[in-house]
Amino acid sequence: MFRIFDETAHNRRARRPVSVSEGARLRGLCARLARATMPLLIALPLLAQPPLPQQDPAPTPPMGWNSWDAWGMTIDEAGVRATADYMAQHLKQYGWQYVVIDEGWFIPKADLGPHANSAHFTMDAGRYVPTPDRYPSAANGAGFKPLADYIHSLGLKFGIHLVRGINRAAVAQNVAIADSDFHAADAANKADACPWNTDNYGVRDTPAGQAFYDSAVKLYAGWGVDFLKVDCISDHPYKGDEIRMISLAIRKTGRPIVLSLSPGPTAVEHAAEVRRYAQMWRISDDFWDHWGPWPKHEWSQGLQAQFAAASRWARYIEPGHWPDADMLPLGYLGPHPGEGEPRHSLFTHDEQRTLMTLWSICRSPLIMGGNLMELDRWTLSLITNPEVIEVNQHSRENHAAVSTDDTVMWTARTSPGNAGYVAVFNVSDRIQTVEYHWGEVGFSKPPRTIRDLWERRDMSAGDSLSVTLAPHASVLYRISE
Repeated sequence: MFRIFDETAHNRRARRPVSVSEGARLRGLCARLARATMPLLIALPLLAQPPLPQQDPAPTPPMGWNSWDAWGMTIDEAGVRATADYMAQHLKQYGWQYVVIDEGWFIPKADLGPHANSAHFTMDAGRYVPTPDRYPSAANGAGFKPLADYIHSLGLKFGIHLVRGINRAAVAQNVAIADSDFHAADAANKADACPWNTDNYGVRDTPAGQAFYDSAVKLYAGWGVDFLKVDCISDHPYKGDEIRMISLAIRKTGRPIVLSLSPGPTAVEHAAEVRRYAQMWRISDDFWDHWGPWPKHEWSQGLQAQFAAASRWARYIEPGHWPDADMLPLGYLGPHPGEGEPRHSLFTHDEQRTLMTLWSICRSPLIMGGNLMELDRWTLSLITNPEVIEVNQHSRENHAAVSTDDTVMWTARTSPGNAGYVAVFNVSDRIQTVEYHWGEVGFSKPPRTIRDLWERRDMSAGDSLSVTLAPHASVLYRISE
């Protein structure tokens, strides 16, 4: 048993005189005690700290695929395996590696829909587990481990989605929280629920609340989860306490798991906190395949609005921590997209290049949303251009150099090296010629060479940067001074 030493009270006590011989005996006793207790004193701080991951889970912006844009809540094990197979064969060589199952993997097939009964969700001690009728390998308590093992065998990584909190039915039954003396009712904050998904109560910032998140994340880490997307936590409402608890729970496992916070727009005032506790955080609400507003979907973020959002967050880009502009709604969004009818992306080809150019120059995570098994040649070319991906993965000093009602221009530097990148966007609805002197966009002199990264060809350089762009079109250049 350890006691707290009250230094103030000790100093207030009267001290009697000590003889020389007695002092020598006391000094000897103190020395022996010091030698005996030193190993324990050294060990105590180590015992008190949770184990840290062995490596930074996201030294570069994560690249992967998420099921929401194409499948909504309906994807099953066969679809996930087929997606992983495609990624391993066609995309892994370009850096794509995460396969992430979005919302609803714990809902039996018969209960899928907008009014799913939370009492029927598949759970273990209040923690969501995959439903075996859609994920057969999860039967007999195996959870997602067999599926994660398969994905890992392909050289890929595995992720899941959660809405923050603890399930209401688990709280009503007051189930025991695994690996603790607490119960679900101890952890639940019944006054707090996600306003757009009321399946869960919020979790209290208490030892019971931490114990619940510890138990859940320990289970998922044991399955081999590499990526955890947590929803209803980064905005409407922002829940800093639960972000910290989940981050701590991840650290306690010792497994390098990417923590992705959703939805946005995360307020810039929270930048220090989300950078400390997460690897990704959303900078907008859900992003879909439209340039401007989407009628009857006013909450949805269009591509035009993402320019301002990306610019606000540019100063917070750093290795290991990435402002997230959301998934890439490219290719075929079906058979059951998370919003709208099954469709091929409504973005024009120019807008699709602009989307990939902006996400690359602002170093957003690249999380493909379209159905990989239905990829057409054009979409495949968009997401496998190694020179564009290099900008996303290894550039530095990324920022918006020009921003007007008609034109946006971002610049960056190579890393390593000292070449530059320039992305020019026509954000107007008309054809326009954009022209700037090189000094106006941060280059001290005209370049020796210009390389068009989308066309993958070198161009002659002039005394100024001049390009004519169709509406919503863009270019991405590598500049060698």
